[in-house]
Amino acid sequence: MLDQFPDETELDAAGDAPKRKRRGRRVLVTVIALLLVPLLAIGGYVWFLSNKIDGIVQDDLLGVDAPAVVPEGSDSTGKPAKPLVTGMGENYLVIGSDARPGDTFSRSDVIIFAHVTKAKDKVYLIHFPRDLYVSIPGRGKNKINASYAFGGAPLLAATLQSMLGVKFDHAAKIDFEGFTRMTDAVGGVRVWAEEPSTSNGLTITKGWNDLDGAQALLFVRERYSLSEGDISRGRRQMAFIKALLVKTLTPGVLLNPMKLTSFMDAAIDNLVVDKRLTPKLMRSEALAMRNVRGGDIVFVTAPFTGYGTAPDGGAIDLVDEARMEQLGLALQKDDLAGYVAAGP
Repeated sequence: MLDQFPDETELDAAGDAPKRKRRGRRVLVTVIALLLVPLLAIGGYVWFLSNKIDGIVQDDLLGVDAPAVVPEGSDSTGKPAKPLVTGMGENYLVIGSDARPGDTFSRSDVIIFAHVTKAKDKVYLIHFPRDLYVSIPGRGKNKINASYAFGGAPLLAATLQSMLGVKFDHAAKIDFEGFTRMTDAVGGVRVWAEEPSTSNGLTITKGWNDLDGAQALLFVRERYSLSEGDISRGRRQMAFIKALLVKTLTPGVLLNPMKLTSFMDAAIDNLVVDKRLTPKLMRSEALAMRNVRGGDIVFVTAPFTGYGTAPDGGAIDLVDEARMEQLGLALQKDDLAGYVAAGP
């Protein structure tokens, strides 16, 4: 499913008809851009900003002994083991953690499979709903976000790899509380909501909503009052990511050293990347993707057929097995454009 969220530059005078209009600004996009920390070319200031990434925390998010093959019978179809595909573009696991103060563990609230094409001209952000019912290596079937609770980022990565047949090159995670500071750093965001809601003192109307950091956090966490629960929340999260990225790319932020520095500081303070994603590699990827624009970032929802109930009584999202296999093949062949064109 292709997710299309308008921004303020894409609507007609009536406010509801998206135009096919590309933003003209060039952006240096890296995996950090996928986590909303773009390295932006602003004269000599870019070197000062790029040096900030030297302070990003690194951890073994993918596991030091991550398998190169899918363990036999561990994937959702039970097919025999086979090598994971590599080299067809770059694959990043992006995790947003919903840990609250006092939590001893957390499940992953946002799960994004980010695919950068081999040509470095497109970025696909595939959102996996956290209630998607899948096979977790060594743990049987459960909601996909349970894999993060069971074994952290390495087990979540192994779960997705076994489903799709491709190997992650890198991973990054961010605490959702960091979104509050990032949003406030750019002066708030204007987000498009597909449906209204009222919860925790926040009223969201259908259409545009201006949100500060605290409100944005409530916006992306809401699920119970939405028509499709976890699925609707995922679409809100993608809409917020686009809104924050678009706001960061405006002259009011790009050309304001104080705002941009505050944004970078807020993001970096709440960001962890895998040990192989070095600052040198980040800068190299940024240079390679210097021609990527906002219109080249495509949002997709992982395929599901509907809703069901797990053996333990929990509500789950049912995987569209046929479409998921097509998604895996598209990733293996670096042909997500074909996948998007062929599907709903």
